[in-house]
Amino acid sequence: MSVLIVEDDITFSLMLQTWLKKKGFTVVSASNLSDAKIIAKKETISLILLDLRLPDGDGIDFLKWMQENSLFIPTIVMTGYAEIQTAVLAIKAGASDYVSKPINPQDLLKKIEEITKKETETAKPSATPAAKESNTYIEGNSHVAQQMYEHVRLVATTDMSVLIVGDSGTGKEYVARRIHEQSQRANAPFVAVDCGAIPKDLAASEFFGHMKGSFTGAVENKTGAFVAADGGTIFLDEIGNLTYDTQVQLLRALQERKIKPIGTNQEIPVNVRFISATNENLRQAIDNGDFREDLYHRINEFMITVPSIREREGDLMLFANHFLAQANKQLQKDIAGFDDETIALFNHYQWPGNIRQMKNVIKYATLLATGSYITLKELPSELLDSAKELGQSTTPTALKDEEHERATILRALNETGNNKSQAAKLLGIDRKTLYNKLKLYMSTKKD
Repeated sequence: MSVLIVEDDITFSLMLQTWLKKKGFTVVSASNLSDAKIIAKKETISLILLDLRLPDGDGIDFLKWMQENSLFIPTIVMTGYAEIQTAVLAIKAGASDYVSKPINPQDLLKKIEEITKKETETAKPSATPAAKESNTYIEGNSHVAQQMYEHVRLVATTDMSVLIVGDSGTGKEYVARRIHEQSQRANAPFVAVDCGAIPKDLAASEFFGHMKGSFTGAVENKTGAFVAADGGTIFLDEIGNLTYDTQVQLLRALQERKIKPIGTNQEIPVNVRFISATNENLRQAIDNGDFREDLYHRINEFMITVPSIREREGDLMLFANHFLAQANKQLQKDIAGFDDETIALFNHYQWPGNIRQMKNVIKYATLLATGSYITLKELPSELLDSAKELGQSTTPTALKDEEHERATILRALNETGNNKSQAAKLLGIDRKTLYNKLKLYMSTKKD
């Protein structure tokens, strides 16, 4: 693998060259952009390590030049300024990743390996839908995030049942998908079922399928999630919401690896990897008699805890800028970033809805933004209340009144086809909170 180092600090460049060569890389170097352009055009380069500040220009200009010349070479940006905003601009310009100086050699090697692996997987024509999904997320650089993904990598190669626990909105389904992607079942189906979104009396049909006429409303045969996921992975989100009877049926399916569709005595063998998730305390549910202990042990051969966004120190603005880039693309806008007051508020706010809430907040603000940066006035009311605690001034607008909240809820219900569970997720709140607000606004409307 050939690496081009573009760095004007000769001592640092030589040190980096020596270290990379010991790791088996072929290394060439350039101390300015002019030489780097010549090398990038003439030689076969697999990866570029690019300093952002160079004597004859800016590294971001070099990234744009590569795109203009159809040179799609994976690039890791190196910056001694450690500015998240600058790094994000570089990534928007085409960089694959960034590292801050002083550089930790092992961290750099890990990033190189990840980029190489991603490039290899992207080149494969058989990339699965689950693999494509992972490109819309970032892992983060915090210690707790890196530890979690190390656990993901360890358990992925096994066939152990995994229980993923964490607060609502932390990205539990994404973690489940990563386990599937890195497993030997990666080319087989990944089937996700939200146990909180299906009627309790239809859960068994959703899991195991049914025959036409087996119950009222069964107008045709249905293939259950277990059969659909055969050979791959089945993921049950919010498993704590299952009724006791459904838990008994699920336990039997996991023990015997056979399922029986409703309305038939025929047993169908299934071969699935089982992953489940919950934001509830299942131990407490067991003590209360709401969850079977034998099922708990069956689904919990290995547990992964997904940290809240507040626990992921240093990752918050990485996610914010990532979601801004997504929102810009989806809404066809070009918002450059966040002003200083908004960044301060983001770091102060507790984010009870975690990553999901942040994604929705930023998409909402991007839609409203008219300038180059997102400011406080584009943020929803729950964040503006937090801004007052910081002593930040906010212009009184309809964003903070009940009418705005009512309109936001109605819009979310409309976008989700009146699915209250999905609307609650879109709003970054739990279902109970949504029901309470709907009840409040309905009674207010009647008055």
